[in-house]
Amino acid sequence: MIEVEYNLLLVLVSYAIAVFGSYVGLNLAIRVPSAKPGSDLYFWVALSSIAIGGAIWSMHYIGMMAVDMKMPVTYNLGMTIVSMLLAVGFVAIGIMIVGRGASSMSKLIGGGVLTGLGVAAMHYTGMASMQMEATMSYNIPLLITSVVIAIVAAIAALWLAFNLRGTLQRFGSAFIMGLAVCGMHYTGMAAMEMDATNHMMSMSYTHDSAISSAIIIFIGSAIVLSLLWVLASKNAPKKATLVFGE
Repeated sequence: MIEVEYNLLLVLVSYAIAVFGSYVGLNLAIRVPSAKPGSDLYFWVALSSIAIGGAIWSMHYIGMMAVDMKMPVTYNLGMTIVSMLLAVGFVAIGIMIVGRGASSMSKLIGGGVLTGLGVAAMHYTGMASMQMEATMSYNIPLLITSVVIAIVAAIAALWLAFNLRGTLQRFGSAFIMGLAVCGMHYTGMAAMEMDATNHMMSMSYTHDSAISSAIIIFIGSAIVLSLLWVLASKNAPKKATLVFGE
């Protein structure tokens, strides 16, 4: 079995993008309950799901590149795109379920479970996109634990998205959401078990290309999230709408 090592700087970078995306997404999602049906509603759902789902996806790939697999790793482009669409799409579904209409605990749990399963599907689709000279299997208890964390994190994220009034509350909640997202990801990574298929792997391999790719993803995601943040700030409602606990 291959023993992997983590680049702690990239782990911190992955957490940072998860926090930033969560904060921007929370500021966008509070427009959903009061948005007019039609293009206005779809606009805010799309932006908030891109912010949250896109940041989760970015965190996931930066987190994978934080791991030194001791061998060259490439990614299947098609599966990589599918993993991103899964993250954004299931977050959008959760926001629509919880953010519209009469509130209920069943809607929160149902939307959270669907969103959490979508995030988990994104993670393991992304893992399956890895192309390397090794076979991959999973520790089932850890895999199940990662899915449970994803569901709990999704329920918490959807509750927070529609129940916070103040900017400082949303800011603090973004740090908690970032921890939850990273907790799911790195638990899933811990569930991964790899065995090399090529015992003559090149000793000249370096991890530099993966680090460079992670930095590019971080910069690109940060730019997109910054633009969404500006848009959210310019269209900020006077008061966020509470869905639960009024």
